[in-house]
Amino acid sequence: MRFTRITICRVQQNRTPDINDELQYLGGALGLFTLRDKDKSRFRIFIALLKALKKRNILSSDDLAEQLGITRATVVHHLDNLMDAGIVENIKGRYQLRVDNLEELLDMVQADINRTIEELKETAKNVDKELGLHAPREKIRNKTMY
Repeated sequence: MRFTRITICRVQQNRTPDINDELQYLGGALGLFTLRDKDKSRFRIFIALLKALKKRNILSSDDLAEQLGITRATVVHHLDNLMDAGIVENIKGRYQLRVDNLEELLDMVQADINRTIEELKETAKNVDKELGLHAPREKIRNKTMY
């Protein structure tokens, strides 16, 4: 699976034994949950999909809307964003997480980041060569004379 868009954010983790805080930290660091989502709809959808994963269920947007007490349009909007992030898949109008656990999700994100960095390095190398920037600068050391 290739992620199409994911944002990694450095966020301060508050070490608490609360699973919701841990999930908020994880999702916040992956850029899944934003301040614009005032009623935490995306977080709630993510949690519902995690619970469905545990039971090996897949849910429709109507199921999620009814279960969470939000409109189907809101559910579809957030599902689209989660699909863009590459963590949710649509199978015949029903939705599920694309991984079997959160550790697998992070492994996939890390692999995709590594691939993207390698592609960016190759592009940067080509641009450097085209612009004549391929020779590294000499390091200037700040020497103090005694």
